[in-house]
Amino acid sequence: MNTGTAAGGRRADTAPEERAAHWSTRSATAADIETIAELRAEVMRPDLERLGRYDDHRVRQRLRDSFPTRYTSVILIGGEFAGCVTVRPAAGDRQWLEHFYLAPRHQGRGLGSAVLRAVLERADARGATVALDVLRGSAARRLYERHGFVVEAEDPVDVFMVRPPGGIGLPL
Repeated sequence: MNTGTAAGGRRADTAPEERAAHWSTRSATAADIETIAELRAEVMRPDLERLGRYDDHRVRQRLRDSFPTRYTSVILIGGEFAGCVTVRPAAGDRQWLEHFYLAPRHQGRGLGSAVLRAVLERADARGATVALDVLRGSAARRLYERHGFVVEAEDPVDVFMVRPPGGIGLPL
């Protein structure tokens, strides 16, 4: 992906959108798995506990068992790990967005929107629908809805969402 502006550092006196501009990505490697597994456990814990589904070992092992380095980008701010995102091919003209985690200290500053916009721009250029699932009640659902995702299906734990190419409701 390698979008965003890596030049310059993040300054405390800048607006959230400006701070989010100072990010970059690199391809994930097998050496990233444990760092990402730990981040996954940290960011998913509140929602999984609320749903009565948190298991300290399983939350990490599920990532280890299916981690697709080929389709995963590590998100960096100032060259330091800030999160990750996976976008892999799915059936038909779809791409599957998963493993989109940001370290808590980088949440709420516009970084998630900046990364998601870059992912969606690439999908739009390919004419691909982007699909994902989010845990029921997760605050992340609002981020996806702001970027044009709509609910396709739900079950007791997950909400499955899609965004067609050029999805309606994209922020300016």
